[in-house]
Amino acid sequence: MINRILTIAIFGLLCTSCKSNSHSHTHSEETTNHAHKKEGYFGSYSLEDKNFGTKTIVTVTDTERKIVTNALPNHKTGEFPRKGNPNTISAQKRTYLLPVNPKYTGKPTWVREPGVALNGVKFEPGTAEVVVCETGENYRVEAFQDIIDLGLDFNNAHVQPTGAYHYHGTPTEVITKFDSGKDLVHIGFANDGFPIYYSKSSAYKPSYKLLDGNREGEDCTYTNPKQTLDISVGGHHDGSYGSDFEYVANSGDLDECNGITVDGKYMYIVTNEFPYVSRCLMGEVTQEERRGGGERRGDLMAQMDTNKDGKLSKSEIKGPLKEQFSKIDLNADGFISKEELQKVTRTNRGIRR
Repeated sequence: MINRILTIAIFGLLCTSCKSNSHSHTHSEETTNHAHKKEGYFGSYSLEDKNFGTKTIVTVTDTERKIVTNALPNHKTGEFPRKGNPNTISAQKRTYLLPVNPKYTGKPTWVREPGVALNGVKFEPGTAEVVVCETGENYRVEAFQDIIDLGLDFNNAHVQPTGAYHYHGTPTEVITKFDSGKDLVHIGFANDGFPIYYSKSSAYKPSYKLLDGNREGEDCTYTNPKQTLDISVGGHHDGSYGSDFEYVANSGDLDECNGITVDGKYMYIVTNEFPYVSRCLMGEVTQEERRGGGERRGDLMAQMDTNKDGKLSKSEIKGPLKEQFSKIDLNADGFISKEELQKVTRTNRGIRR
């Protein structure tokens, strides 16, 4: 009798263990998604999807989260190439090394790529599109506007010339894929190690407001390799450009980097309003891309270099830079190189925002 009771008890424990393991991993013919149930996507996991070619492997130690990915999304996308975006999605080779125990500094550090989604696709909210005015103003175009068609799909994403698919705003299908039923959906990690969430009820409001007044600038153009467009930047600040917004502390729930502390834990929130995805990080970051008032030199070079020869002639230069051409052209060869342009200080009036 005692032996029978012991046998039943042991069998019960084994079945309980089997049941627990069946919930810890999700399998299908087309998709493999291994994640530690207790920690969710905070632990090690692998995500592979044969339908979309996704392959992301995350290994977590006591100090480091290593994400090795081909950066192919694990969900449907818009068709690419498409109007406004002539590029095709292709696999990438990306490795992210993020701290498991991020250090909050409270000092915003500007970053171009703030983080990566759980599927290995990067967040990159800003654009490389710049409207340049003869009067010296430069305006960085936002992804969501009615001036230039950037070919975004229903995931608020598109493709770079390298083939890298990336999210500029709310990643619709990512939210659906990783929705656990709670209001806050864990969708990624920032490059400083803090998690990125999305609130389905839009419970957290950003602290950015549109500026009052009107923009300045005359004889403004937008140029890409295929066309040059005359752009009128006059009128009120309507959100078409990043400089239309200003951060107003405590006007919303979120800080300057769209972050907030919930239940004692700091996190970033992706919102349906500007800045959509954080443009800065509040934790320690290894790759420093500091915030600044002016446009980055590489972007100005790309925008003005119409013949794409890697240097600027006087006929390609616009605005006050033209007046300073001889000073910037240090070797007096009649062209401004990328290196010469980089030596122009950020306070130079010709490259201010």
